[in-house]
Amino acid sequence: MRLRLLFVSLLVSAALLSNAAVAGNIAHGVSVVVIDPGHGGRLPGAHYGSVYEKDLVLKVGLRLGKLIEKGMPGVKVVYTRTTDKMLGATLAEDLQKRADIANEAGGDLFISIHANAAAATAAKGVEVLIMGETPKEQRYNTEALYESNREDLIDLATEPNAAIVRARIQNLQITYGEYSMAIARCIERSFREAGRVVRRIKPQLLRVLYATDMPGVLAEIGFMSNAQEMAYMKSERGLDEIARNLYDAVRNYSDFVLTTRRGDGEAAVAAAAPSGGRAETPSAQPSASGDDRAAQADKQEPVRYTVQVLASAKPVSLRSSEFKSYRGKVRQLKASGALPYKYCVGEYDTEAAAQRHLRQVRKVFPDAFVVRCRGTEIVK
Repeated sequence: MRLRLLFVSLLVSAALLSNAAVAGNIAHGVSVVVIDPGHGGRLPGAHYGSVYEKDLVLKVGLRLGKLIEKGMPGVKVVYTRTTDKMLGATLAEDLQKRADIANEAGGDLFISIHANAAAATAAKGVEVLIMGETPKEQRYNTEALYESNREDLIDLATEPNAAIVRARIQNLQITYGEYSMAIARCIERSFREAGRVVRRIKPQLLRVLYATDMPGVLAEIGFMSNAQEMAYMKSERGLDEIARNLYDAVRNYSDFVLTTRRGDGEAAVAAAAPSGGRAETPSAQPSASGDDRAAQADKQEPVRYTVQVLASAKPVSLRSSEFKSYRGKVRQLKASGALPYKYCVGEYDTEAAAQRHLRQVRKVFPDAFVVRCRGTEIVK
């Protein structure tokens, strides 16, 4: 009898281990998801009655993390905060620390969760913000988003290194823009299918997205200034449903990335398109010849990582004093756009290695950041 029980026990254990191994081997498009519940501590965010934005978004963030851990085995969840605390002595330090946590964790996706507010109490709906700006947003940003979020925006009118900042924004859009828009569309679709009002996706110059080196969005889960939405957001049902909607979006985005990696371009674009919409696929480019053969050779090289310290519309001497202690140690790369000449330090096989070097470079160039390169070109 004892032998039979032992045998059954061993069979059960083997089955459990087998199932665990299968679960751990499930393919995902993302490996590390960083969840950033906005505000915290002495930065409460919007405040209506006894309800604070910092508390609402933390509850949603923790629920979202649990759903990912349960429903996407093998995906690591990293939180910028799990308690009511401020991450820096000032707002600027707090926002930078959130980005540092995400970058050091090697995040594949960054989701910052906030709650909206407006002077008009009828304003409602979920709103997703991505990094960047259009001419309309440039005018909008000069007036600031809302009072509770004014300091979260980069004001290029007063930014002393505006040219460098714009170059960094351009590189973020080149490197992560397509994927940030994909997760934004997934969030948009998830909430719309759940019956929520969904406002249009907006590009904004948000400091926390500016400092993160990965695809990312800031999701405004509803308007606290709207009594109906406030009641929903603070209810247990509302908190659970909002977290579930965000989780569904993360899962769909992960599928999109996985499909993209496998080379099924049309299916990938369709997966990221908003429901009822049709996304355009890139047209094929003509094959290069003649002077383009060198560029083609570059494209055959593996993608590597480097640290960009300067971008310019015209070539800059590698011995220029602009490079400070890195004078003679930088190399020139090329990219498209208004500032095609990029000056970079180091070259690494992995992004993690580049990120480690970045901390040292930022002592000299505070606005330095990691970019991907292939041969002599900056690539997506």
